[in-house]
Amino acid sequence: MLSRVTLIAIVFCCGVSGWSHAAEPLAGTQPLTWEGDLSVRMVDDLHKFADRETAASIERRARHWQRDFTSPEAYDKSVAANRTRLAKYLGVKYPPPPETVARVVEPPREAGFAAMSPAVSLLGDEEMTLGIPFRFVRWPVHVDVWGYGFQARPKGTIKATAIFVLDEQFEYELGTRRQSILDVATSLYAAGCEVFFVPIIDRSNAQSFVALGAKQTNQTHREFIHRQAFEMGRSALGYDVDTVRGLLNSRIGTEKQPIAVLGTGVGGRVALLTGALDPRVDVTGVCGAFGPQETLFERPLDHDIWGFLDEFGDAELASLVVPRHLIVDVATGGKYRGKELQPTKVHGAAPGTLVVPTSEQAHAEIERALKLAPVQREWKLGAIVDGLTADAGTMSFSSEVAQRLGLSPATLETAAPPEAGIWKGFWNALQEADRFAEAYETAQAETVRQWIEHTQALMRESEFVRKEWWKDADRKSRDPAKWQASLTGYKHYFYNEVLGRFEYDLLPPNARTRLIYDTPKYRGYDVVLDVFGVAEKETGKDEAAGGVWALGTLLVPKDLMPGEKRPVVVCQHGLEGKPEDTILPNLKGSNYYHMFAARLAERGFVVFSPQNPYIGKDHFRQLVRKLHPLKKTLWSVIVPQQQQITDWLASLEFVDPTRIGFYGLSYGGKTAMRVPALVDNYCLSICSGDFNEWIRKCTSVREPFSYMGTHEYEMFEFDLGHTFNYAEMAYLIAPRPFMVERGHRDGVGVDEWVSYEYAKVRMLYADLKIPERTEIEYFDGPHEIHAVGTFDFLHRHLNWPAKE
Repeated sequence: MLSRVTLIAIVFCCGVSGWSHAAEPLAGTQPLTWEGDLSVRMVDDLHKFADRETAASIERRARHWQRDFTSPEAYDKSVAANRTRLAKYLGVKYPPPPETVARVVEPPREAGFAAMSPAVSLLGDEEMTLGIPFRFVRWPVHVDVWGYGFQARPKGTIKATAIFVLDEQFEYELGTRRQSILDVATSLYAAGCEVFFVPIIDRSNAQSFVALGAKQTNQTHREFIHRQAFEMGRSALGYDVDTVRGLLNSRIGTEKQPIAVLGTGVGGRVALLTGALDPRVDVTGVCGAFGPQETLFERPLDHDIWGFLDEFGDAELASLVVPRHLIVDVATGGKYRGKELQPTKVHGAAPGTLVVPTSEQAHAEIERALKLAPVQREWKLGAIVDGLTADAGTMSFSSEVAQRLGLSPATLETAAPPEAGIWKGFWNALQEADRFAEAYETAQAETVRQWIEHTQALMRESEFVRKEWWKDADRKSRDPAKWQASLTGYKHYFYNEVLGRFEYDLLPPNARTRLIYDTPKYRGYDVVLDVFGVAEKETGKDEAAGGVWALGTLLVPKDLMPGEKRPVVVCQHGLEGKPEDTILPNLKGSNYYHMFAARLAERGFVVFSPQNPYIGKDHFRQLVRKLHPLKKTLWSVIVPQQQQITDWLASLEFVDPTRIGFYGLSYGGKTAMRVPALVDNYCLSICSGDFNEWIRKCTSVREPFSYMGTHEYEMFEFDLGHTFNYAEMAYLIAPRPFMVERGHRDGVGVDEWVSYEYAKVRMLYADLKIPERTEIEYFDGPHEIHAVGTFDFLHRHLNWPAKE
């Protein structure tokens, strides 16, 4: 093997810091003339591509809808499938039946909590008077989760129920013509309406810690819960919706009473989502939250909803409320107050800012909603109104709600005005009521604890869910061919529903190359290939204005004989890496890769080292945020990139297309689990420094190696926990050879969990009577390429004799 000094000298002689346009291309390809850092250019172009896809999603949503306007009943039936998919993307589950809830064990009595029945129950017997008497209550949501809030129950016959979903950080300036939320509640209460105030999950970080408090993060409770929930097919917003629907379950009796769900700020989004999902809601009111959603990636991580923009925007949500009533307040004076967090040493929270849609944005979305469901005006059953402004000729928000609840407007007019203290808003008044403020804080802390434990329970149970889900894979025949044939549906689901698939055909590769290395044993070329979505080139320039293209480095041994076809090893770098990291010595003194790509080329393999787009820190992570609402991930780009790379490699005259193997470290190990599962050109895969009990690594708040306590907020994949752990991803690779390389000192996991997960893979290969095709190598080292057992594995399964 070449010495470090010799190889460095050769590289600098070839001009690694700046390439000549005259650099020799590989035979049969065009010259590559692009300059600068091409990894940066790749991610920039992917952002442009994602922006175009997001803009196009508005018109594309129509393909998911078959609205039938012949009658309200027919319309509701025609959008049932859309409602089901919305529930799936939010992870909304119907609350359990009463007989299940009744078995819940009562929690400890804290802050004066009293024993309760399964329905809405008092927590203590005190009242807080803010113009109307409020009592602190709770209700069942799941078998292990309770909802908490405040109830104002009028005397006499209850004519309707109004549920206010409140965001304690949202506020707006109160002008002479604008009502406060508590003012609206007071008016409805006086008209005979039962009122509930339901808070969303809060944004403190008191319980956002991992490993029993050893690592406290600056993630808000909403982000902390959302991260783990996303992996299990749930979401923080979905949990808020579940809380409201649990209250609906507790309030619905044999006599039907009209129900309104109204919300402010993020509570307004919860109200809109609840109204869209639940036909029991007669009136939906949204304050400061209705508008375009195409910039979800700019908001806090708890707004990261899988697949949302592929099928929905707020106009589409409004069309799910139809023919029931929707009232929209644009809340032009709305704003969000900051929340002071506890200081932490771990700063892994995702960036994001809460914003209130402008009046122009809200009205534009309202107009789009009216075009989607214009027949609502003929039915005279629904209304979309700019609500809370009481200008001449416009009813107040409370009057709009009351009218649609069937309450008498005259009753509202004679209702006693609220006390002066009410105008400061409910949350300010709550803080002045010490007893209730203490109870509220205790309940909020309990809510967060319960949702965390609920999600952790989903994680622990997920292995059994996956086992049941995989029952149709033909393992019993013990026939590798039959096993492989039975994987078709699972691969389709993995690609389309988990990783996300762009429905574009691959372009001709249009390979552009240039010579960058010339060593005694191999030549190296930079390679660029078109993949799809490449916009028209700028006039007079060889540049694509955004799109998906592949980049990498090809190493070609110099001892190739005419007509000879060699095996290929694709060597994949990790997080923030580049192809040269796998080839060159690390001049900074720490080399996790140990030049494994160069060493394999010296052994006679053709080697290709791709540039994967997980580079640029938050820049690439925000790309993932853009892709998630489109029902896509970074793998939606990487899989077709690697398909194009391997197709092109297979076309080279010196490559044997049946002998292309994959070997990746760290994030490259993640690639080793996902890409060969879907790219059949790979005849084997080696996962180094990443194989794990992956669901636990992403979701656990107990394990110190969990991603719950790191800055890598892009790692979470929607509902992976119920479908594919790393063992199941390896199942998709079988019966092709598969290997794990594991260092005892590698902090990405612990040997016990790695071994536990790998044992399932080993058992499958044994069941298929091919145990020799899989192995794991442990070595006493850190997070690095060991290149001992793995090199032997490559020589053996790629049928290439080992050389000294």
